[in-house]
Amino acid sequence: MSETARTRRDALARLLPRMKLADRVELTDRFLRVRGQLRTYRIHLGPGNILMEPNVAYLCIVPGRDRSASSVFLPFEEDGGMLSVILSKAFLLADDTRISDPSITRQLVAT
Repeated sequence: MSETARTRRDALARLLPRMKLADRVELTDRFLRVRGQLRTYRIHLGPGNILMEPNVAYLCIVPGRDRSASSVFLPFEEDGGMLSVILSKAFLLADDTRISDPSITRQLVAT
């Protein structure tokens, strides 16, 4: 894992216990594991890719077109905001039954 990803992991270790989703996440060496209602997800701390359990299927989430309206800038990030991307994915997936985007929901129910 890169030094940037290790730094990101350290930041998450400090942030997650204070967040609303603290009881739904687990931080491992390379992943942020998120328990949703439908599935459990592993978000890679490097590129932010998502794997769904139990069948280790890839979940593709494409950011919306107007990211400026919903982007959160974390001042200590030097890598283009990947920590905020990982956190936003974690919040989304922790409440996966409320996801309404058909491009995502199709992937969640696929076997």
